[in-house]
Formats: sequence, C-alpha cells, structure tokens
Amino acid sequence: MSRPARLAVGVVSAGRVGSVLGAALARAGHVVVAASAVSRQSVARAEELLPDVPILAPPEVAAMADLVLLAVPDDALAGLVRGLVATGSLRAGQIVVHTSGSHGVRVLDPVAEIGALPLALHPVMTFGGRPEDLQRIIACCVGVTAADGDEAAWNVGEALVMEMEAEPVRVPEAARPLYHAAIAHGANHLVTLVTECADLLRGAGVESAERLLGPLLSAALDNALRHGDRALTGPVARGDVGTVRTHLDVLRGSAPQALPAYRVLAARTAERAAAAGLLPSAVEAEIVSAINDSALNDEDNPS
Repeated sequence: MSRPARLAVGVVSAGRVGSVLGAALARAGHVVVAASAVSRQSVARAEELLPDVPILAPPEVAAMADLVLLAVPDDALAGLVRGLVATGSLRAGQIVVHTSGSHGVRVLDPVAEIGALPLALHPVMTFGGRPEDLQRIIACCVGVTAADGDEAAWNVGEALVMEMEAEPVRVPEAARPLYHAAIAHGANHLVTLVTECADLLRGAGVESAERLLGPLLSAALDNALRHGDRALTGPVARGDVGTVRTHLDVLRGSAPQALPAYRVLAARTAERAAAAGLLPSAVEAEIVSAINDSALNDEDNPS
C-alpha cells in the first residue's frame, strides 16, 4: 500500500479526538500546521499534544492544510463543511477527513464537488485527550469509508490509518448508521450498565464496588468476545426463575430506577440463551412471564 506524502495537517478542532489524531499524524511524519480550539480544555489539549501549533479560526486552519481533519460533533459536521466551502477555505487537491462515527462520506459531498478528496476515519476507541491516548490508537481499529468504487481513495484512507499505527476496517457508506449504532450500543451503554451496577453495590453497603466488579466484568467481556452467546452465565441463562423474581422484587423496592433496564436485558438474555441452545424454550417463557408479571405489578401499584 502506498504511503501518503508528507502532508501539512490542519485540525478542526482540538477536542479529545482531534488533538490525539493530530498528534498521531505528527508522530507518523506529517506536520500539523494549525489547529482550532474554542474552550479552555481544547486549548490546553492543543498545547500539550500539539505543542507550538498556532491556534487559528477554522477557515484559516483549513486554508493552510493539505489534509484537513474535521473532528467536530456529528450534528455540527454538515454545517461546518458547508461553511468552509462557502468561504473558499477548502480547495481542489486537499484531503478532507472527518472523524464522525455516524456519517460516511456523503456529508462531504460539497468537498468532493470542488475537487477535494473526502474520507471518513472513525477511531473505534474512547479518548480522553491525553498523551496516553497515543498508545490507545496503536491497539484500536479505525472505520474507513471512502466513495463507492474509488479504490484509490480507500487506499489513501487505509494508508493514513496504518501510518497512525492503527488497523483500518472498511465500512461501506450504507452500513455506517448501523455500524455506529452497534458501537454506541456496546460502548456507551456498557458504561451506563457498569456504573449503575457499582451504585447498586454501594447502596447495598458493599465497599470497593469497582474492585469487586473489575475482574468479573473483565472476564465476562473476554469470554463474550471469544465465545459469543456460549459465554452466557447467571440465573437467566441457567433458568433460575425464582432468582430472577427475587431480583425483580428487590430492585422494585430498593432501586426502581434500575428496574426497566434489568427487565429489558433479562428478557433479551433469555431470548439469546434460548436461541443458542442454552435454555429450553419453556423456561424462557417462564422468565419472560416473570418479567411481564413484574411490569404489571408496577402498573397496578404506581408510586
């Protein structure tokens, strides 16, 4: 795969993702010539990860760069692209990359129309905007999307990712929304689930909730990635209907805010366990019945 030439990189903006990817491109031999930063946190990140790089307005950053890195929130991306094109800040021959997970390259159509090369490079990783994130890039994958049928563009995207020492994974334009939903469902909701579990343990008077959960959840994640649904354990997968009913009762009394999520996840676990041959269909029906009975009790006895 051909290596992109040494490029002048402009980062819009130096948030948690932009500052880290800018630093990764600099580590690969490219030159970050400018960055935009609005908040104090972004300015501090730029100073730490992109030292001596001038902080300028987005149009100025884009105009100076061969590779324009747009690392802004998903909902702000389309407006930013239109604005940069309208102000003449982008030009033919540039590479314009965005880091949004939910968008492919269609959001960059105005860029393609003026002769620039549009790419979507989404790192499948959570970043804090700190120097240690440069090591995280080495271990992560990056979702690459280029225009359908433009093999040269796909190659450029993959080469840039490999230069950052990450692993490129092709994500077609049509698959991008479901791809992002899957990643968000797993990573974002995992954080919600884990922090809620820790809160429940503290509510039960258990000390060192995080220490208790760490080895258990690490093993569960590893087993799930290795073995899929065959890794399911616990009362639902074993068909312990009585234990599930106890869980539903104690959550109703002690942590009603956690009860809806427990019901949904327990029902989905039962469905997947049955489909994997771990749970007889009759027992799955009993578990679903217990969950439904719990929900009906809530309706009959509203707080």
